Amino acid sequence: MFRKTLCIAVFATLPAFAETQTRTVEDEHGTLNPLDSGFGKVMSNIDKGQTDMMTCATGYYITKSGRHAPARKLFEACAAAGYTGAMTWMSQMENNGLGGDYNPDAAADWDRRAAMAGDPVGKFNYGLDLMRGHGVAPDEAEGRRLVDEAAQEGLAIAKRLQIADYDLDEVTPDADNWRYAPAF
Repeated sequence: MFRKTLCIAVFATLPAFAETQTRTVEDEHGTLNPLDSGFGKVMSNIDKGQTDMMTCATGYYITKSGRHAPARKLFEACAAAGYTGAMTWMSQMENNGLGGDYNPDAAADWDRRAAMAGDPVGKFNYGLDLMRGHGVAPDEAEGRRLVDEAAQEGLAIAKRLQIADYDLDEVTPDADNWRYAPAF
């Protein structure tokens, strides 16, 4: 009977013991049981101002899982660190109202920043913005020039738009046409 009671008592305390052993604790001597992977580690990196390629790339999975507020925080930090992919993701989030209001002006600005940093996807997207006048004053000639640069740099969708004689319906689902209609 004593053995049975002892076994029950030991097993009952294991979850509490395990939890204390896996909890991250930071003090003046360092970090005990630091997060070494997963969503918590990624956001901990961002909170500490640490951006790297893997941390920034994880933003894709975070936003695709529907956690747009932390994805936005991650992409903003990564964009500030110069990661152009994060800039194009911020544009996508602004353009679709993910983690904030639909904001075509902010979306176009993120595309512009990525384009000015030399990113082919940024060039293509900002070229589309300029051709449509979406979030930015229309400038078809400059838009085509940026699309041409992106195509020259090997971006397949930019080449596809060139082949289609810059017919924007070639690269945009008709379900999105409402976005690009004149506002007046």
